[in-house]
Formats: sequence, structure tokens, C-alpha cells
Amino acid sequence: MDRYPALVDGEAGAYGVTFPDIDGIVAMGENLDEVMLNAEEALRDYAIEAEKDGLQITEPSAPENVEVPEGCTLISVPLIRLRGRAVRANMMLDEDVLAFIDQEARRRSMTRTSYVAWMTRRIAQMGG
Repeated sequence: MDRYPALVDGEAGAYGVTFPDIDGIVAMGENLDEVMLNAEEALRDYAIEAEKDGLQITEPSAPENVEVPEGCTLISVPLIRLRGRAVRANMMLDEDVLAFIDQEARRRSMTRTSYVAWMTRRIAQMGG
């Protein structure tokens, strides 16, 4: 999985993200969680469209090579492709962990599978 450097700018209520390696790809959000989720989605949409058009996807720069303008924060956004092909993964979990997953999935009106996939993307966004 590739991780792309991105620059966050703004303040509470109006954050924006740009990708130094990819012109024209931006994301917005009212808070940091939202802008990071939207940045992942924008990056994924870029990859989908580039592949549809037969274009090469830009390789990410090393974070230490990115110039960070004053007032911006450098983050890393994972490119998580959703291929639409489900695969079975048999796992053993502690019963309390599974109870937590089920409780949170119900609270969010999600299936167990969709909750685990969503949470995995969230952890990846925070840097793994």
C-alpha cells in the first residue's frame, strides 16, 4: 500500500488538503477526521480515474523531500483501493473484542464486516 504526502491547511470548520505530488487533487472537511477521510477518498478517486484513462499513477514522494509551507502540516494518506471483490478471512478474536466490534457496528448501523473495513481504513489514515 502506497502512502502519499499531503498538506493540511486551515482551521476548525474549514480544513483543506492538497497532494504535492498530484496537481488538482484536493479535499475539504470541517474537522481533521473528516478532512483525512475525504483526502483518502479523493486519492482513491484519482487512482480509479487514472487507471480508467490508462494513465500511470504518480509515485509518492518521500515525506522528507516535501517542502512544507508555513501554516501547513504534513500528513501521510494511504491509497486504499476498493476493488469490489470480497475475500473470506477467517480470524480468531477475543470474545470481548468481538463484542466491542458488534456493539460499535450496531451503534453505527453497520455490518460487522463494514465496521472492520471502516476501522482498518481509519487506522491506516492515522499512520498504522
